[in-house]
Amino acid sequence: MAVQQSVGQDPYFPGNGDLRYRVHRYELTLDYRPAPNRLSGAARINAIAGRGQLTEFQLNLADFRVGRVRVDGRAAHYTHRGGKLRVRPPKPLRTGAAFTVEVQWSGNPRPVSSPWGGLGWEELEDGALVASQPVGAPSWYPCNDRPADKASYQISVTTPSAYAVVAGGRLLTRTTKASTTTWVYEQAAPTSSYLVGLSIGKYQTVLLGDPGPGGVPQHGHIPAHLLPRFSRDFARQPAMMELFQELFGPYPFDEYAVVVTEEELDVPVEAQGLSLFGSNHVDGARGSERLVAHELAHQWFGNSVSIADWRQIWLNEGFAKYAEWLWSERSGGRGAQQLAAAAHRSLSALPEDLKLADPGRKSMFDDRLYQRGGLTLHAVRCALGDDAFFRMLRGWAGLHRGGAVTTAAFTAHVARFADEPLDELFDAWVYRTALPPLPSSGTGAAV
Repeated sequence: MAVQQSVGQDPYFPGNGDLRYRVHRYELTLDYRPAPNRLSGAARINAIAGRGQLTEFQLNLADFRVGRVRVDGRAAHYTHRGGKLRVRPPKPLRTGAAFTVEVQWSGNPRPVSSPWGGLGWEELEDGALVASQPVGAPSWYPCNDRPADKASYQISVTTPSAYAVVAGGRLLTRTTKASTTTWVYEQAAPTSSYLVGLSIGKYQTVLLGDPGPGGVPQHGHIPAHLLPRFSRDFARQPAMMELFQELFGPYPFDEYAVVVTEEELDVPVEAQGLSLFGSNHVDGARGSERLVAHELAHQWFGNSVSIADWRQIWLNEGFAKYAEWLWSERSGGRGAQQLAAAAHRSLSALPEDLKLADPGRKSMFDDRLYQRGGLTLHAVRCALGDDAFFRMLRGWAGLHRGGAVTTAAFTAHVARFADEPLDELFDAWVYRTALPPLPSSGTGAAV
């Protein structure tokens, strides 16, 4: 596993995360009551101090009442203001020391504000869901909220028995006592804080396809009345899984789940081993099938291979966009060249002021980043040829499985599969704002 950590604080979110330590594991024990939207939680966080002695450190946590903070079993001094829980351990932690933080908190969870509206824990009409990208994780648990600090998770949620709890990972136990049920999930793979997904609602659970021996179990969790439409809209997801494993390498997690909420969502949201869709994405006519492919592809690109900081977001979204085109090409739809041409036409009519390698916080989720990211991969494919391109993709997903990457790491990786330097291609597509000509086979450099 190759991990490239961000050198400094994320320039887009300098107040999030703490570079002085890294987390190895989170164990979250939550109790949630939907009607009053009341959450109480306890976290046990196993971490490792960085290169300097640690006299204090911080976690990101939204506006909850904090009941207790301990470091290595002893009460610690702390302050909690402005979404930051600053902790001073009873005695300084030496360089490289393993330590444990315990935090208790309670309150009414709500989304944290961001340039894109509220992010994180969202109370629904009957239940709740978590959609944290990029900075919503502190809306419901204390964390070192930066994408490169990846950890394993165990999440226990107790809620009234009428509700199902779905989280990314493997369901270990489900225990009912009186009127409540406790669900315990384990996500062993390294996970970024924003990718910890959770949904609480009244769902029917179905198995998608037959994974067979050694296959990937795929479950859908949907309101019962949406099941007929869901069955058609997600019928081809097992075939997508098969294709993406062929093109990108083995699925990086134990299982994959999709949740459809009763309510509409602007866009689907990926989490580790889990994707969340709104009722508006289920129409019974496969109207959102490209999004089904997009969210599945994120399990490789964005979730398993994560970004070192948010400047690199095209490595998530451009790859998932290109996966949409690959699915279309391989499933009888329009080919990647046709879809690239359509994207190029669309971009040529829009302002050319977005730099893929550093789009700026305001443009992180601009559709131009998605389209240009997909076009960049198409340009690389045209330059390398299919055989080298797909070997490159499989190598990228395998080499960096569980790690965090940068644009520079990707360009260096691609160079190993090219017969001639591709510096001009990347300079034009990734580091400059002007739109290069449409790439096509034989003219992939397109500079």
